[in-house]
Amino acid sequence: MVVSHKCSFCGGDIPPATGMMHVRNDGTILWFCSSKCRKYMLNFKKDAKKLKWTTSYSRVR
Repeated sequence: MVVSHKCSFCGGDIPPATGMMHVRNDGTILWFCSSKCRKYMLNFKKDAKKLKWTTSYSRVR
């Protein structure tokens, strides 16, 4: 069965057989559609609500 996921940062759909999975030490699984989303969340520690290209930005404003 093919499962599609949502990006943990931007909220976009991730097609099957693409994207990246990151597992934290506490067992939390994060899915990312691109390296841009992964870097913004993990390296730069940005808030997705403050970036115009994420879906959570449009929900807040």
